[in-house]
Amino acid sequence: MFLPLMDQLRVGRDIGRPRTRPDAVRGDKAYSSRAIRGHLRSRGIKAVIPEPDDQKGHRKRRGSRGGRPVGLDKVDYKNRNVVERQYCHLKQWRGLATRYDKHAIVYRAAVILNAVIAWTKQLSDMP
Repeated sequence: MFLPLMDQLRVGRDIGRPRTRPDAVRGDKAYSSRAIRGHLRSRGIKAVIPEPDDQKGHRKRRGSRGGRPVGLDKVDYKNRNVVERQYCHLKQWRGLATRYDKHAIVYRAAVILNAVIAWTKQLSDMP
């Protein structure tokens, strides 16, 4: 699920086409796999993903062959809650939370519609 999402990612900027490579990717321990870390490393993206305890144990058990510990920017990781709060807001829509939609494109359209509604509410709340 993560790799197709990264293929769809576009980071807008003022001039020129959108970037397809963010500076960093924040995630929880569920995204700490060898495949995801390798993909991010090959594209030069900083991974702000903590290492789960079981992976730490496996690495330590292998000794010097286990590799280096994963570096984690704890200050940057604390900002991950912004994304988590947005997901919680997104799941307030019953259809999105239960994934009633049969096709991925319809589900994606509902997510975009939810984002547009949240964005317009935020604009109307501004002074």
